[in-house]
Amino acid sequence: MKTLKWKRVYDPANPSDGDRILVDQLWPRGVSKEKAALDEWAKSITPGKEIRKAYHEGKLSFDQFSRRYEAELEEGDALPEFADDLKKRLSKGDVTLVFAGKTPSMTHLPTLKGQLDKAGIKSDPLPED
Repeated sequence: MKTLKWKRVYDPANPSDGDRILVDQLWPRGVSKEKAALDEWAKSITPGKEIRKAYHEGKLSFDQFSRRYEAELEEGDALPEFADDLKKRLSKGDVTLVFAGKTPSMTHLPTLKGQLDKAGIKSDPLPED
């Protein structure tokens, strides 16, 4: 299995990224489709609109947001399907999950990474804030 990486979508795309998959619900501001150089946009594994909105409005703490997102992933079909797709892609080459957030540790990414780890898909560490 090759390497699963994490990268901000605002950083330049490189051939070493392999397949690039956006793991944000909303399209990143100011980024063209060409600059993003995506192979896929995985909206199905992002936090639902209600919890995302409540978190950004300050109605949920980060811990509450993370727990609710984790429950969404564990109860739905999106994560197993995404994990299967990632395993297939990683058998052929590197994959980079791209995101827009400036502070990865305070987004949905730590929860997603933890769920991928549970699914047997190890990745590089998340980028520093």
